[in-house]
Amino acid sequence: MTRDARNLIWFDEVARGDVALVGGKNASLGEMTAALAAKGIRVPPGFATTAAAFRSFLAANRLDEVIAGRLAALDAGRTDLASAGRAIREAITGADWPEGIAAEIRAAYAELARRTGRDSPAVAVRSSATAEDLPDASFAGQQETFLNITGEGALLDACRRCFASLYTDRAITYRTLKGFAHEKVALSVGVQLMVRSDLGGAGVMFSIDTETGFDRVVLINAAWGLGENVVQGAVTPDEYQVYKPFLAQEGLAPILAKTLGGKERKMIYAKGAARPTRNVPTSLAERESFVLSDAEILGLARQAVLIEDHYRQPMDMEWARDGETGEIYIVQARPETVQSRLSAAAFRSYAVTAKGPVLARGLSVGAAVATGEVCLLESAADIDRFVDGAVLVTSTTDPDWVPVMKRAAAIVTDHGGRTSHAAIVSRELGLPAIVGAGDATRVLHDGQEVTVSCAEGEQGFVYAGAAEVTVEDIRLDAVPATKTKVMLNLANPAAAARWWRLPVDGVGLARMEFVVTNAVRVHPLALTRYAELTDPDVRAAIDRLTRGHARREDYFVETLAMGLSRIAATWFPHPVIVRMSDFKTNEYAELLGGRTFEPAEENPMIGFRGASRYYSDAYRDGFALECRAIRRLREAMGFTNVIVMIPFCRSPEEADRVLEEMAANGLRRGENGLEVYVMCEIPSNVILAEDFARRFDGFSIGSNDLTQLTLGVDRDSEALAHLFRERDPAVLWMIRTVIERAHAAGAKVGLCGQAPSNDPDYARLLVEAGIDSISVTPDSFLAVKRHVAAAEGKG
Repeated sequence: MTRDARNLIWFDEVARGDVALVGGKNASLGEMTAALAAKGIRVPPGFATTAAAFRSFLAANRLDEVIAGRLAALDAGRTDLASAGRAIREAITGADWPEGIAAEIRAAYAELARRTGRDSPAVAVRSSATAEDLPDASFAGQQETFLNITGEGALLDACRRCFASLYTDRAITYRTLKGFAHEKVALSVGVQLMVRSDLGGAGVMFSIDTETGFDRVVLINAAWGLGENVVQGAVTPDEYQVYKPFLAQEGLAPILAKTLGGKERKMIYAKGAARPTRNVPTSLAERESFVLSDAEILGLARQAVLIEDHYRQPMDMEWARDGETGEIYIVQARPETVQSRLSAAAFRSYAVTAKGPVLARGLSVGAAVATGEVCLLESAADIDRFVDGAVLVTSTTDPDWVPVMKRAAAIVTDHGGRTSHAAIVSRELGLPAIVGAGDATRVLHDGQEVTVSCAEGEQGFVYAGAAEVTVEDIRLDAVPATKTKVMLNLANPAAAARWWRLPVDGVGLARMEFVVTNAVRVHPLALTRYAELTDPDVRAAIDRLTRGHARREDYFVETLAMGLSRIAATWFPHPVIVRMSDFKTNEYAELLGGRTFEPAEENPMIGFRGASRYYSDAYRDGFALECRAIRRLREAMGFTNVIVMIPFCRSPEEADRVLEEMAANGLRRGENGLEVYVMCEIPSNVILAEDFARRFDGFSIGSNDLTQLTLGVDRDSEALAHLFRERDPAVLWMIRTVIERAHAAGAKVGLCGQAPSNDPDYARLLVEAGIDSISVTPDSFLAVKRHVAAAEGKG
């Protein structure tokens, strides 16, 4: 008997080219079983029914005519989708197994029991369509999966229900949308030994960033219990990001991000064939704990790289950790079909300007913006009242929602993570979606006009009313090359990867304060001098944030290092210049616990800020934490492209004290390639440029402060706005002079101020003055790049 004519085949007998025989999922399981086991990829054993078995089942019960008739009636408008799909499914589930096929399934199940040494082993019964996982279609979640199936009778019933799921409403709609002929698609059933992840955890993993297409990270989602809750978006999972290029380097731990998810419930085994699984609430301890340890995160990421390298394309994988053995298994792997197919030569950039108040927020999916009226639906049974072009708001979506999702302008759900089914389908349909919003169904209401923005980083926002949105199509194949480096100014690490395709020369200014304010949120001295805090509410808030860390200070170091690492990773090995904290005292005071440690100043702008804090007893131990974070970033995580920059350094003597303080904390200029820059924002930095150049590797001109202090103009004063001119001859003299003197002393000079972003022609003045690099906001990069090229005679 030829392979194509067989009714059943074991995973280790098939390969990825056998999609027509056993569908994409099962072909992939066979490929990994045969080719990757020796490299440490564990795949639970199992077997699959073939396309021939499916067609024989239909023919034996004369179901082809039933299916064709119902679908023809649907196409002609004589019946609706729900009625047609239901009739086909009922016909299949009510049909009898041909005895020969049933006997083979029973025998294979008995053989699986023998091979695994278990009586009536629990198995996962998964659907695998023969047209799935093609280059432009994922078919994710279109058919059914049944977990914890035990016994021959329950197995045969589950297989039959898998056959029927080829005709769910969502599957019929999806094939129609993608142009697949229904009669040419068959259904293979994979029968796979269950992993006891009900006692451990499970989730989804991508070897590419699902939102930006950044191809050097692994994205992992994790929840307690069986993985179906993550796939369906029924819980908000943990999320981890890992930098792939450093995984092979021994001793490095390049985990870029760890976000604790709500993990509101977990799916576990239930007793009885009628209900093999059930959901139960997670404990408080489970909700407050990460599912995976750092070692497990890194181990999983290495498996993702192995699988991606083998398939030679970005992959979408499902994994499960056995709670009895602690071993991690890959239970599915398929090609990623959205980001990996996008053109690298162009991308669309959205900017939201005038906008209403934030009504809800969550994880953003799809870097786009949409405006529409809210249509709040509690269940898929209500989809008949959905209005085309509305913003779909619901608690959670599952594959039954696909027919209505494609009619929406945007989607907002209370639950789910970035790898949930709702997120995957929204991404494939090109829709902006916000998942895991928490309370969207409570705060939004039918008919309310809102703007859904997923163009501002990893967090998405629902704004009241119609915001002003500008859209720019950016072509990257026409960007001119320049001798002068054009770099970026960045603050938000979550938005960095959005710009990874821009041909920038690095990051000229990464603002540490943004990470401290938005991720750390705690004043560093509130951690190092915790005993001095007297407010019990502040103490309680700090305790919540720092739980899981052996020492409170470790929370600051790890969180700050991870936040900055995402900027460093996006453009490695290009330089990323990280400015040490430059809060003013009034800004520091707003951090959790900050009021206990910050003095009140009349003029914080020229007060206790920048370098003067770092060696002062009033902040020295806080600066030590900043240094530890930079050292972790460079040494433990591997981002040696990070350059340190010291702000507001008033004198060479102050520079010496700061460099000594850094060295005492393990950051010594010149060691391990460490470069240290100084901000040029005070006239003394220009007047004594040669002295500063002997102590630092480079200068970065902060045009805002340099203009303010050169002209004696408060940059925030409306009354003096007409006097604040970065083109003022005195300011331009300062810039030309520091460039000339620094170059004579062998130091580099860049500018990271706002002027070139607001006035791209300002770049021409800088090029004429001999600047080495210009750092600008991402949205002005192309304009500045063109002006630089023109100034260099290349435009």
